Amino acid sequence: MPVFDYSLLLSGQYHLMLVGGLLLSLQLLAASLLAALPIALVVALLRLAPVAALRWAGFAFVEGVRNVPLLAHMLFWYFGAPELLPEAAKQWLYDSGHAEAAAAIVALALYTAAFMAEDIRSGIRSVPPVQMEAGRALGFGFLATMRRVVLPQALRVTVPPLISQSLSLWKNTSIATVVGVAELMYQAAKVESATFRSVEAFAFASAAYLTVSLLITGMASWYHHRYPVRTI
Repeated sequence: MPVFDYSLLLSGQYHLMLVGGLLLSLQLLAASLLAALPIALVVALLRLAPVAALRWAGFAFVEGVRNVPLLAHMLFWYFGAPELLPEAAKQWLYDSGHAEAAAAIVALALYTAAFMAEDIRSGIRSVPPVQMEAGRALGFGFLATMRRVVLPQALRVTVPPLISQSLSLWKNTSIATVVGVAELMYQAAKVESATFRSVEAFAFASAAYLTVSLLITGMASWYHHRYPVRTI
């Protein structure tokens, strides 16, 4: 038996399983990121709202989500949350075959949004307060001033940390294996169990995670050089 069987990774049933797991992990990344960004923006605006109750709601979300391990979130949304649904809705969810992926996306999106919200809030607060005052002086409300005046200026500062959070999200997709999502780590474990080729299976998974992570890091570096943060 060869020390490292490249054929296992380059062709055949196990190659297809690993590639399928990689593609599903990328889909989890994309779906969770698309869901997390608008949630993060809303929470960031809540944290800066002029109404105290809204600020406390944003604070409760951020602290409540960030200080609970992602694994606990994942297990809650898969095992706990469906029990709160009406029986017909719960049965439909499980019969659809997408309960595992849906739970993973919700958990990943909410967990990532809590961190992204703080990055967005920091970016907004980096804009001089006189910009908000100028917008309000022109007759804009809070949301209109944010949309037309503050957020466009905060974008340059906010994007780099959001890309970094995307890197964390990519690595966090591996935790979806605990609820049975057939992503990369799940498929690598199945290949290892079927072939007893641990090195090959997990080498493929490690290389895939490293490759995508380096691409995200390269994107962050390109953005930093292409759009450097300007001091005001």
